[in-house]
Amino acid sequence: MSLIHIENLSVHAGSVELLAPISLTVQKGERLTILGQTGSGKSLLAQAIMGNLPASLRTEGDVRLFDQRVNSEERQAFWGKQISMLPQEPWNSLDPLMGAKQQLAQTYHLVAGESSAQAQQSADYTLALQGLQESGHKRVDQLSGGMAQRVAIACAMAGGAPVLLADEPTKGLDVSRRDQVVDQLMTQSEQGALITITHDVAVARQIGGRMMVIKSGELLEEGNAEDILNAPQHPFTKALIDADPVNWADEIRDMRHGEPLISVQDLTIGHGKQALSKHLDFTLHQGEVVGVVGDSGCGKSTLGDTLLGVHKALGGKIERHSNAPLHQWQKLYQDPTAAVSSAVSLRTLLNDMVSLHNIDRSRIAPLMQQLGLSDDLLNRNSEGVSGGELQRFCMLRALLLDPVFLFADEPTSRLDPITQREVSQLLVDVAKQNGCAVMLVSHDPAMIHKRCDRVITL
Repeated sequence: MSLIHIENLSVHAGSVELLAPISLTVQKGERLTILGQTGSGKSLLAQAIMGNLPASLRTEGDVRLFDQRVNSEERQAFWGKQISMLPQEPWNSLDPLMGAKQQLAQTYHLVAGESSAQAQQSADYTLALQGLQESGHKRVDQLSGGMAQRVAIACAMAGGAPVLLADEPTKGLDVSRRDQVVDQLMTQSEQGALITITHDVAVARQIGGRMMVIKSGELLEEGNAEDILNAPQHPFTKALIDADPVNWADEIRDMRHGEPLISVQDLTIGHGKQALSKHLDFTLHQGEVVGVVGDSGCGKSTLGDTLLGVHKALGGKIERHSNAPLHQWQKLYQDPTAAVSSAVSLRTLLNDMVSLHNIDRSRIAPLMQQLGLSDDLLNRNSEGVSGGELQRFCMLRALLLDPVFLFADEPTSRLDPITQREVSQLLVDVAKQNGCAVMLVSHDPAMIHKRCDRVITL
C-alpha cells in the first residue's frame, strides 16, 4: 500500500512557480531523502504534502494519503496519529507559553491516547532520552536552538504516527545528538515511512533508502541514495557533495589583526542564577574571526547576548574599546524567524532599515548577488521563503549596517554546502576588509577549522 502518493504537485506564489510539478510514491517501510539547494522548494514540498502551506501560497496537483485522495482540510484528520511533520523551525511548532514537558505530555495524552499519569511518565522518559531531564519546565524561548530542536522532534514523534516528514531534523545539533536523532527517526518509521529533507550529506548517507535531488524547484536526479552519493550523475549533485566543509581548501590566513575591540575578564554567563559558562578570558580584535563551539545548551548564544548587552553578565568584566553606535554591534540569530516580522514583505523591512540609517541603496543589489538572493524574493514575507533564504536576508540587513562586531549564531545551519561555503567566506572577507570582529558559532567542526583564526570552547 502506498502511504503517500502525489501527482504533479506544484506550489505557487501568485503567478510565480516556486516548485515545479513533481510526482512521487512512498510505500510502507520506505525511506526517502530529499537533498537539495537552499531555497529549492524542499520544505514547500513537505508543507504541501501535509496541507499546511502559508495562506499566501497555493498548490496544484493531487495528494493521496493511505490510498485516499484528500484536500488540504481533509489532511488535518491524519495529523499526529498517522502522519507527522517536524518543521524546519522548532519555534514555529512549539507553544511559546508552555513548558517543554507540558507540551510533550499533552501530545502523549491527547494524540497518542495515554492516560494523564502515563503521559507524564512518557514525557519524563523521553526528555531524559534527549538529555533534557533538567529542562522540562522551560519554555521554548528559554531553550538553546539545539535543545528546542530536540523538544520539537520529541513532540512530533510522541503521537506515534508511522509516517514522518522531517525537515532539516539535525540542524544545530552536534554529531552525537545528530546520530541519535537519525536513529530515532528510522526506528519509529520502520512500520511506516520516513521522508527526510536535508542538505547534510552525512545525514543522507546515514538514512540511505531512496533519494531525490532538487534544485530551483525542479527534480534533477532520483534513485538509490548510496548510488547517487557515490556516483552522482548530475553536475549539481556532484558539486553539492564535493562542497562538504571537510573538502574545503585550507587557505593561508592573514593573522594580522587590528586594535582590540572587546576585552573579557573572568566572565560568567547564564540565566537567572544558573551559570552556563564561567571564568572566560579573551580579547577580540578588529578583523578577527573567532569560532565558538560547545555542546548544545552550554551558553554559546547567551555569550553573544551578554557581549551585546542583551543579557547581564553573572560575573566578571566586559570592556568595549570602540564608541561605535549600537546598530553596528550586530547579531545574526540562530532562528531567523525570531528576527523577522511576517506582517509585511521583506522589501518593506529592508526599506525601513535603509531609510532609518541612510544606507546607500546602490550597495543592496551587489550584496544580494553575493548572498544568492533574487530581487523577487523581497516581495514575499518571511513565511513565503525558505529558512536558508531568510537566514541570508538577515545577513543582508546586518552587513548593510557596516558592523564593527558581528555575533553570527549558526549563520549557515540552514544552507546547503555550496551556499554555506560562499556565505561563510563572505563573512570572513567582510571581517578582514572592514575590520569587523566576527564570532562564529557552529556545530560543524570542519567549518570552524576552515574559517576561523582561533576557537573558544565553552
